[in-house]
Amino acid sequence: MLFSILNSIFCIAFVLFAYVNLNDSDSWLWVPIYMIASVCCGLAAFNYFFPLVYLIAIAGYLIYAVYLFFAKDGVLDWITKYRTPSLVESMQATRPYIEKAREFFGLLIISGALAMNYFIAV
Repeated sequence: MLFSILNSIFCIAFVLFAYVNLNDSDSWLWVPIYMIASVCCGLAAFNYFFPLVYLIAIAGYLIYAVYLFFAKDGVLDWITKYRTPSLVESMQATRPYIEKAREFFGLLIISGALAMNYFIAV
């Protein structure tokens, strides 16, 4: 029951995140990222689990997260060069590191939700 509620929340949240990304220049990348996670969580809410899909998606998301971590003005630069200023002061990405750091943490959230489903299914 708890996992069905969590998956329902994740499903709705990921659909909303995809919707918010529709007007971005990289919506071709982020809308599918969020929608794949949303569909997986939505199906898991009704006890339909696909462990292989979760593993493939998690691997892709984590590979992209590692790229964002080490990219120029990525998460590592946010930590070391910019000294971790707030990422949520405004919704506008006014600094070069904000977009990549937010995307990095979004990928971690998605990976966590799918990992939860993987371990439930196995």
